[in-house]
Amino acid sequence: MTKRPFVPWPDKRLRTAAAPVPEITDDIHTIWQDMVDTMEAMPGVGLAAPQIGVMLRLAVVDASDERGKAILMANPVILHASVEFRDHEEASPNLPGVHAKISRPRAVTVTYLDHQGVKVRKDLVGLWATSVQHQIDHLQGRMYFDRLSKIKRDMLLRKARKLG
Repeated sequence: MTKRPFVPWPDKRLRTAAAPVPEITDDIHTIWQDMVDTMEAMPGVGLAAPQIGVMLRLAVVDASDERGKAILMANPVILHASVEFRDHEEASPNLPGVHAKISRPRAVTVTYLDHQGVKVRKDLVGLWATSVQHQIDHLQGRMYFDRLSKIKRDMLLRKARKLG
């Protein structure tokens, strides 16, 4: 098991869009395994590569109750999002100690390259959908608190600074 350290906020990598993955290689498989190990150690329901300082469009998501069902994604893109929204408390190991209720589409259809380099189209609902949207935000250089109003975002960041 290789648990990687998290990039601390406000590291500029957390505000930088990740580069596309041109092909699935052994190195990509190693990064994915490290990401799953790191996510499981948190414990969390997803992780994007920039969170551990790898600036590639890689994400892992596992919102299963029993764990061990991680979806490994390269270059994930949301094709469709439901009009119905779902609220969920979100947080990030890159800014520990704070969280916020974020409203996101309840269901999404995503496309990505899987562990074999095959393009997959998948429908995700509930916490799975929330997590993949959260990870794609990270891949685009966004944090969950960017979805808050300026006042709520400023309060959250002030609280995080006090805790840090």
